[in-house]
Amino acid sequence: MAEAIMYGVTRSEIYKSNEIIASDINEHRLLQINSELEINTTSNNNEVMEKSDIIILAIKPQHFKNVLGSLEFKPDKGKIIISVAAGISTAFLEQFLGEIPVVRVMPNTPALVAAGMTALSKGKFALDDHLQIAEKIFKSVGKTVIIDEGLIDAVTGLSGSGPAYVYQFIEALADGGVQVGLPRKTSYMLAAQTVIGAGLMVLKTGLHPGELKDMVTSPGGAAIRAINVLEKAGFRAMVMDAVEASYLKSKQLGLDK
Repeated sequence: MAEAIMYGVTRSEIYKSNEIIASDINEHRLLQINSELEINTTSNNNEVMEKSDIIILAIKPQHFKNVLGSLEFKPDKGKIIISVAAGISTAFLEQFLGEIPVVRVMPNTPALVAAGMTALSKGKFALDDHLQIAEKIFKSVGKTVIIDEGLIDAVTGLSGSGPAYVYQFIEALADGGVQVGLPRKTSYMLAAQTVIGAGLMVLKTGLHPGELKDMVTSPGGAAIRAINVLEKAGFRAMVMDAVEASYLKSKQLGLDK
């Protein structure tokens, strides 16, 4: 996710490459990023904290305590902390870092192709100006929405984890195509573009998904027969349960930290 953000920011020229510094324990990856994006790199997290005005914490939840606990340089109130980790609240970060502006975000992997969906919420000491700065960054990699922090775990279950569900659906859709005789490569293209097109129909027409479904399913036709099979298999309930499972796991990550 950190790479997607860096690519988006440099591509949109919100910040110049020489204004960005990234830290990682993987020296090889740092060399690769430096070569591709021409940004500053370091293996020292304290250097990033000291030199940056906007600090994006793209750290796995289980590593947060160790990373924050190892910091010698504590950011001051003039800096902004943006956290990308699932289950890590702004209050938890404020406990470690003090009374500084914290913005919590939940993006998703399509940010890599500038088609991401990011939800943002601000902490106790963050102002609307801080939220706007974070939103500007994430608009460079897709769409954004401002929500109450209490809903971030729900966002994780829906759009944060959602690409995984959609990828599995695309794979299954393509497998169905192969089963009825289509070449594998053609099946993937048909399946992926169908998902893209259907999503755009929802966004651009403003019509209810059920209404759009009805436009495809003619009486006695092939599509309504397929819908019948999905309904018998509990398709909707399974998807809803998947979202809830991801949501509950995200909440648990917050409790386990």
